[in-house]
Amino acid sequence: MKLFTIGFTKKSAEDFFSKLKRSGARRIVDVRLNNVSQLAGFAKRNDLQFFLREICGMDYVHLPDLGPTQDILDEYKKNKGDWSVYEQKFLDLMRRRQIEKKIDRAVIADGCLLCSEEKPHHCHRRLVAEYLKSHWGDIEVSHIV
Repeated sequence: MKLFTIGFTKKSAEDFFSKLKRSGARRIVDVRLNNVSQLAGFAKRNDLQFFLREICGMDYVHLPDLGPTQDILDEYKKNKGDWSVYEQKFLDLMRRRQIEKKIDRAVIADGCLLCSEEKPHHCHRRLVAEYLKSHWGDIEVSHIV
């Protein structure tokens, strides 16, 4: 199973959609807590659905269970928290949610996890991909940067 990840920050719409189209992903799996963010106009839920369908021929699904809680996110972002603390809290959250049992593998297969962070190293989309790989085993993860 292939699983891609991408962030939209610091990407133009042209760069973002071109990279997605070339990736081979079949759908965007939006893992943001808030999918109507104003960070990039093309990444708001309804606009993104339209652009993905028209430009890339891709589906869109929002899975907020693959995102952090507001308090975990605020502690890290607003309070300039430590990444290792955020990472541990988010991993604990995924374990409690048992995402490996609740998420449909067919939705993840050939999907692309979307979040806002430019690069995956300090983003929960990487943690989700690694967590699922550790539980499901047969996932090849590709980060689109």
